[in-house]
Amino acid sequence: QVQLVESGGGLVQPGGSLRLSCAASGFTFSMYDMMWYRQAPGKEREMVAYITSTTGMTNYAASVEGRFTISRDNAKNRVYLQMNALVPEDTAVYFCVRTGVQRNYWGKGTQVTVSS
Repeated sequence: QVQLVESGGGLVQPGGSLRLSCAASGFTFSMYDMMWYRQAPGKEREMVAYITSTTGMTNYAASVEGRFTISRDNAKNRVYLQMNALVPEDTAVYFCVRTGVQRNYWGKGTQVTVSS
């Protein structure tokens, strides 16, 4: 079955950096586009970053453009989110998401808190 396990979250000061990692299993990773979503308290989930399966083309939410970088390693079945210049508004649970024809698959998420 599809499994997505996020790691790398934590508490960081404003201006700091974190690198999230998502370990994928149960499917042919290289065939699927991958995404990172986030959900802040009291807010709806929003897509943060998107990366295509083979060409690695990327797309970002306007709020993170220039600060976050999504990447993938198809040999290791992993997708990453490098987050720089973090601000308190980036505080949220971050989810790794696999696209699908009938449905998307979600990990359980990892908490990122940006606070001094």
